[in-house]
Amino acid sequence: MKVTVERKTRESFIKVYLEDGPRDLECKYKLKTSLTFFNHMLEQIAWRSELNIGVEVEMDHFFLNHLVCEDVGLAFGRAFRELMEKKQEAGAKAYGFALATIDEALARVVLSCESRAYLDLNFNNILVPESTEGLNSEDLVSFLEGFVQGAQATLHIDLLKARDNHGHHQWESIFRALGMAFRDALEIRPWRQNMAAGVAGKIEFDVKIEE
Repeated sequence: MKVTVERKTRESFIKVYLEDGPRDLECKYKLKTSLTFFNHMLEQIAWRSELNIGVEVEMDHFFLNHLVCEDVGLAFGRAFRELMEKKQEAGAKAYGFALATIDEALARVVLSCESRAYLDLNFNNILVPESTEGLNSEDLVSFLEGFVQGAQATLHIDLLKARDNHGHHQWESIFRALGMAFRDALEIRPWRQNMAAGVAGKIEFDVKIEE
């Protein structure tokens, strides 16, 4: 199954696809944000989630890292939401938990897809550098904020262990755990066919506008 989302504004055009088919050995070359470290983090998600991921970015005039990360997050989240809703027909859990490590760094991610957009990101007094490999930490946070809005998901992230200022491993442990939480949430449980993640079930609104 492949879900493709295109997000267009006056500032940017973002195209994201998520695919759960056989491993695309060229997947890493389809992450085209022009931000090398951001591409590397998206590759961590792809590898640990066992999804093929493609991202294309076009900016109208100003190429702003913050805008790229946020807009990719919004489109990525929407694609994940569409994939999840389709997978729930077969029984996807729609909630996931993961611990991931790289060397001295350890991160925990808890994800729930219940149409409630919320991000809690806790570095637990570990000193995270302002910039890693040329990308500001705030820009990676913007991606995560965009993701929860696009996915309408609740996401709790805790950096449990890491060396101060070792940003590469800090962020890589987080994005590895994020990918693993995606994989866990997409796991099929036949008992859960056509069921929502929470006991409230699917949310429906009835809106009437009168003039």
